[in-house]
Amino acid sequence: MPHSSADHAPAEDAPRDHLVPPPEIEAGVPLLEPPGWAVAQRSLFDLLDHAWRRFARDFTGPDGRLNYTGELTTRDGVDDFYEVFFNWPQLYLLGGADDLLTASERHWEGVTRQLTELGMLRDEYERGYDWFHQGESLLLLYFLCMAAPDRWSERALRFAELYVDPAKGNYEPEHRVITRPHNGSDPDRRGLFDGDVYPWLEKEAQTYGFPLDWIPEAGGGPYPLSEDPRLGAQMRDRMGVGDTAVNLAAAGLVLNAWILSGEDRYRDWIVEYVGAWRERTEANSGLVPDNVAPDGVVGGLLEGRWYGGHYGWSWPHGWHSVGHAACVAALAAATVTGDDDYLSMVATSLDTLIDRGKVMPHTEADSSLPSKWVVELGPDVHTPTLHVPFRHNDSGWFDYNPATPPVPVALWHHTASDADRARLERLRAADGIDWRTVRPFRAKEESGHEKAWFAFLAGDDPGYPERILTAAQAQVRHRLRRIDRYRDLDVPEADIHVWQLCNPVATEALVQLTWGGPQVLYQGGLQQARLRYHDAEARRAGLPPDVAALVTSIDPEATTVELVNLSPETDRTVIVQAGAFAEHTITAVRYTTCTDDGWIGDMYDYGHTEPVVSETEQSCDSAFLTVRLPASTRIRLVLRLRLRANTPSYRTPFDTAGDTSAPGTEGETS
Repeated sequence: MPHSSADHAPAEDAPRDHLVPPPEIEAGVPLLEPPGWAVAQRSLFDLLDHAWRRFARDFTGPDGRLNYTGELTTRDGVDDFYEVFFNWPQLYLLGGADDLLTASERHWEGVTRQLTELGMLRDEYERGYDWFHQGESLLLLYFLCMAAPDRWSERALRFAELYVDPAKGNYEPEHRVITRPHNGSDPDRRGLFDGDVYPWLEKEAQTYGFPLDWIPEAGGGPYPLSEDPRLGAQMRDRMGVGDTAVNLAAAGLVLNAWILSGEDRYRDWIVEYVGAWRERTEANSGLVPDNVAPDGVVGGLLEGRWYGGHYGWSWPHGWHSVGHAACVAALAAATVTGDDDYLSMVATSLDTLIDRGKVMPHTEADSSLPSKWVVELGPDVHTPTLHVPFRHNDSGWFDYNPATPPVPVALWHHTASDADRARLERLRAADGIDWRTVRPFRAKEESGHEKAWFAFLAGDDPGYPERILTAAQAQVRHRLRRIDRYRDLDVPEADIHVWQLCNPVATEALVQLTWGGPQVLYQGGLQQARLRYHDAEARRAGLPPDVAALVTSIDPEATTVELVNLSPETDRTVIVQAGAFAEHTITAVRYTTCTDDGWIGDMYDYGHTEPVVSETEQSCDSAFLTVRLPASTRIRLVLRLRLRANTPSYRTPFDTAGDTSAPGTEGETS
């Protein structure tokens, strides 16, 4: 992974370009035959507007809480309430209905009151649980911060303080460790469970095995799960204290606070904490270890093992939890420093798995996640393809699964480097399944189509936009039928995932096609995007009504997007933003235009000729570009970007120089 601090560090003297009017251009190419992708995109927006309202009507109460009358009897469950709405404010940011933001805020407030009543929260935050689940819970908050930073800054900074301030009991700066796997707002919540043994179900034991499988069963066994000593004192003493790799996802919470406030203390915490894990990774031959004793020693409680920590390499998910948390943290560190070498701890770990890959049909793999792959692979479960090991224990590497794309795609999207692109090409070449395949599925992560998106960006599949939009339509309509089936269910505790499985908001296709970014890393990442948009007339985030966008290239030298105004009579104005947080600068734009209206013909002509389309170029030096779209026009923009030239900020192009009340001012360059 190349160092790139010189290329991508936020510029100390970068212009505060949102404080001056962005440069303007105007579309002039007539829209005669609306492209299928544009019509399908606006149709999806319309369907989603209907869908979220249906879900809210049938599954939530007047204050936004979910219809649930039961108890929560373990530490698990907080994430399952928040996850239901994680992409609702994301849809607003894409261009969803004006009142969707208010609805999303109401659901966060209602669910927070509900979970507080259930004893799961303290001061509006998780009392203490692992970061595999906390990261999932916080996605809703992160998108609310992006959409309405002035209203959500206080909470977000207060939550980040739980980790940045050592007095809160979650972080110990001397050894640079988060003090325990279950952490949060309640310093008295210790260990991994409240009873005598971990509440392990037989099905889970059969799927994932035992956390400390290297410890022999005590004499007098076999024991039932409720009495096995390995799931009691041994697990509490060896796994319930010290740091674990999945805690790295806490860097996403602190990054959010840094973007909101610009305060150096948040950046410094990320550098210190993630830097410690980078050092441990380098000392472990490039593999992220998963456990650190309270004294900062890797394997200190596990007899020297770099594996075996809570939600680590051995149990239960391996790379699925370790890799995503490490990627969230590495991206956070690279963002606040401009040094992409932080990503090396993820890249070297990933490459280790790829080097140990095996080509096999999934039906012959020892995957612990077969239900995930049956849907995603469809008939290709029998097709030999590259599988990589997700887990490691004393017996070596095991739990082989198809190479999942979210982490390598996130690395490539951030760096735009040849090395990260080559890794994706290597994975594609080793895959027995055509990457252009689009399967009709929607996991709770609302991702999984990155391979087909990459093939589209590589120029290999021009039909992808319409196919992914069609797949999204199918998933929304499928979820609407699920709502009909389960809306009157008195949900038992064991089935609280039913809300996620009925959430009809599908944003992955819109994120890829309009923002030029992958869906957010689900274990607590912040959004990646080459472009975002603002409605100039409504003065809010998102595409204006009638406007569709398609990003066809995300190379910095040619980030290309087509904008279409489908309205036959209403002009629209879009402000294009470079980056999810205006962190990039548009240095030049080449765009299509048509200055000759001769294509209309004379009064008695029965038809028209093809408009003569030309290109013109304009220099820029801004994170924003205003594009005026007269009724029934289209324009293709080829944007030259300087990546990460500005300090990330939640401020918008509508903020003014005199406005110092909105959060984010301190995070901007001057």
